[in-house]
Amino acid sequence: MWNGILNIYKEKGYTSHDVVAKLRGIVKQKKIGHTGTLDPDAEGVLPVCLGKATRLCDMLTDQSKTYEAVLLLGKTTDTQDITGQILEERETGHLTEEEVCACIAGFTGEYAQLPPMYSALKVNGRKLYELARQGIEVERKKRSVTIHEILIQEVSLPRVRMRVRCSKGTYIRTLCHDIGRELGCGGCMAALLRTQAGYFELKDSMKLREVEEACAAGELSRVLLPVDAVFHHLKEVRILEPYQNLAYNGNPFSESQIGQKPDTPEDPEKADCVRASQEAVRERQGRFCNGEQVRVYDRERHFIGIYRYHAGKQVFRVEKMFLDQEAAED
Repeated sequence: MWNGILNIYKEKGYTSHDVVAKLRGIVKQKKIGHTGTLDPDAEGVLPVCLGKATRLCDMLTDQSKTYEAVLLLGKTTDTQDITGQILEERETGHLTEEEVCACIAGFTGEYAQLPPMYSALKVNGRKLYELARQGIEVERKKRSVTIHEILIQEVSLPRVRMRVRCSKGTYIRTLCHDIGRELGCGGCMAALLRTQAGYFELKDSMKLREVEEACAAGELSRVLLPVDAVFHHLKEVRILEPYQNLAYNGNPFSESQIGQKPDTPEDPEKADCVRASQEAVRERQGRFCNGEQVRVYDRERHFIGIYRYHAGKQVFRVEKMFLDQEAAED
């Protein structure tokens, strides 16, 4: 079974579920999951998890995302994007670039966003878009989302191209709709490209065709990111061999039960290098902060999981396990 993450470039016309279904056929594996829905007409970064990496799906979904979007002013649609049925059209000739830019900038920060009816959110067990297609509109609760940054890239009224960095759960379609409503002319989303999802960037993404070619050439491992790659920003901890079973079984372990490197080699030159490396690691780590997350490995550097440090008792407690027990036993 393949374990890891593929940074997929989702092309127009595919749903996120389509991508997963096609990958199952390409890699001949059922255990696959995506990390955040993209609309069929949207493009861009869609991290897809394989095997034990599917345990990451909720963690990756929670991360901030960056989009490039085109806002079209003067049109309001039922889907809040250009593919929907036009509900209202208004003139935009009176708008100035300064007025539009000031309005858009006002959405930076936290705001209460009403999820669109055409979305995969569920109400009483039914997806909203299923109800919307039946002409049924139900009451939804506003959700707090955060727009970390909006960078206006081009203004050519009635269109505005902008880059948006936002929190999880933000609907860019709804942001466009809300900007249009605030300006009094209506608005919808004309195009959307996701350029970043947490650790994953557009420049490193691959189309399904490229994954299929890599798989056919026996090179899938070359493009499959290891599970621990997304935790590169966390400190690395190696548990000493006598205590490895504690971590293997998801039990807490103490700060005194960790080391950093395998035994020092006999070669004096190599030994000096290892000792220097050990000292550098210890210096870099310093003292652990209360609540700090770390990535934990065994002596052979098999990735075990993510632990959190509790300063009061000086112990690490498991947050998420990723151990491949068979690999650990090899």
